[in-house]
Amino acid sequence: MATKTAPINMRVEPQVRNVIDAAANLLKVDRSVFIQQAALAQARLVISNQRDFALDDVAFDAFEQALKVKPKANEGMTELLNRKAPWQ
Repeated sequence: MATKTAPINMRVEPQVRNVIDAAANLLKVDRSVFIQQAALAQARLVISNQRDFALDDVAFDAFEQALKVKPKANEGMTELLNRKAPWQ
């Protein structure tokens, strides 16, 4: 079964296109493949920077201790959750 593709169109200045083309030629790929690979690599980096993080031993211990602290009761939240819904 063939996978469908989705078009992505963009306009760039000629000098930008020329730089992209030069880099794509060095890697022996076409412009579309080069742009797709570069965009995908950057997208993965952005996502991992928002999702993954590394801590040294001291910071990790502090992080674990913060996770172990019992949360404080929030009176407003407790009242809200115990309130009868308007449609009831």
